[in-house]
Amino acid sequence: MSFPLTAASNRLSQVKDSLTFTKRPTSIPWDPDCNAFPTRKELPRVEGALDGSAWVWGENDSLGRINLLTPTRTKAAAAEIKIGETISLNLPLDVPKVPGFNRQIFEHKITDFAGGAVFDDLYTMNTQSGTQWDGFRHFSHLSTGTFYNGVKAADIVGPKANLRNSVHYISDHGITGRGILLDYRTYAKSQGTEYDPFTRHEITYAELVACGKAQGIDIRPAAQGGDVQIGDMLFIRSGFVEKYYGASQEEREKAARRENKRGPDNEQRWAGLQQSEEMLDWLHDCYFATVGGDAPAFEAYPALGEFYLHEYLLARWGVPIGEMVNLEMLSQRCRELNRWTFFVASAPANCIGGVASHVNGLAIL
Repeated sequence: MSFPLTAASNRLSQVKDSLTFTKRPTSIPWDPDCNAFPTRKELPRVEGALDGSAWVWGENDSLGRINLLTPTRTKAAAAEIKIGETISLNLPLDVPKVPGFNRQIFEHKITDFAGGAVFDDLYTMNTQSGTQWDGFRHFSHLSTGTFYNGVKAADIVGPKANLRNSVHYISDHGITGRGILLDYRTYAKSQGTEYDPFTRHEITYAELVACGKAQGIDIRPAAQGGDVQIGDMLFIRSGFVEKYYGASQEEREKAARRENKRGPDNEQRWAGLQQSEEMLDWLHDCYFATVGGDAPAFEAYPALGEFYLHEYLLARWGVPIGEMVNLEMLSQRCRELNRWTFFVASAPANCIGGVASHVNGLAIL
């Protein structure tokens, strides 16, 4: 499907792009090595797709914006490795000890394989219970039950189940590129903004702009004069991990066991990004390959308006969401070094048919 341009406007656009060495997608599937992409308001209409979706990488695509992590961008991101220091982005597999949303508690069993001479171990876990990537089978466009690229529940479970949107495709590709950290928690404290990450504190776009400015980062996309490059991986520190380790086990369990139900009376409440149109524009137009943070839901939970960011990021645009990512040591070192970009390597689990995965990620400074 081509973009709806008149012959004259198309020619003018081609001339301008040739003069500025700009390469834009002109038909679907898009070329991920393009260096300019449409804004959210400019997205082409794809037949059969949800309104506002970016199902633009081909009808059989299961990578979404992971497609943007091309060899060219990964090679360029390697320049972020300045001192070679490696920092884990993973919480221990049993943290949180009691997961929220009534999810299964991690279990670890060591087995004696050969009379004390050889040992094995067995993990039993929900991939959503700790440091995780939400894959494209996890969260649908709720009112239609449609997952990324038109996948339905019958494609995931049941007699007609197939492998569309399986997390193993992302595993096969790998996640490597440039990460960018916004340490909102530290910024908020510097402004006298005190909040409990175990409550529904909304982080606004304006606050992220100010946070970035305090760090010396213009969080607008490069196409608009900012510092965010196509294919960057966004990380936002909101304070959940700091709060978790500072709380008693009783406080942690009380927060985790709050009842999760639909509607404004939902007792599960977590700090995160505000659901707003300007937030959607920013998240889309930056063309992040992934987004994530230390919060349990990335966005403020529950959503009290008309939509969840998950519906756009996962179902409409194909952007994996990282949750409960351990950003404590990374944020400390970034402050000490006064630099907020770094190389990221993540190897999700190669689970054929999988919904999500442990992040298994590293930041390299």
